[in-house]
Parts: sequence; C-alpha cells; structure tokens
Amino acid sequence: MKILCVCGLGQGTSLILRMTVEEVLQELGVSADVEHTDVSTASSMNADYIVTSQELSASLQGVRAKVMIVNNYFDKNEIQTALSSHLG
Repeated sequence: MKILCVCGLGQGTSLILRMTVEEVLQELGVSADVEHTDVSTASSMNADYIVTSQELSASLQGVRAKVMIVNNYFDKNEIQTALSSHLG
C-alpha cells in the first residue's frame, strides 16, 4: 500500500504529516510505503491513498487514489481516525 502526504510545496508541512502518518500506522500495526510530495506531483503519482488538507483536495480531483482530508497535520488523533476509517 502506498500513501502520499501532500502539501502545497511538498517540503515542510508534508514531511511533518508523513512522520505523523508513519507513527500512527506503526501504532495500528499497518505496513505502508509513505512518501511526502507537493500537490502537483501527487496528481501524477500512483498511490492508494493521499492524505492532505481540504483546500488542496480540490486540486486532486480525478486521481485514482482515495483522498483523506485532515485539518491538523500535527493531530495524531485526527489522523488516526482518518486512517482507521479508510483502511478498515
């Protein structure tokens, strides 16, 4: 399974989101390839899931991946809820 963590420029915020997603996945016992990138690159990458903000999700319409919306990239509980609801 491949998960992309997406922000506008693909540097700072998406890296923080990636680290939080990896931490939550480890706690859930779920194995995944997690990468961080910018919104433009993400729309052309092959992934199963994309984790991003509500604002950026509009730029990802039409992608094959399931888009998960999170409001706070630092909130482990919110990210865990989003991942748990989408990953089963």
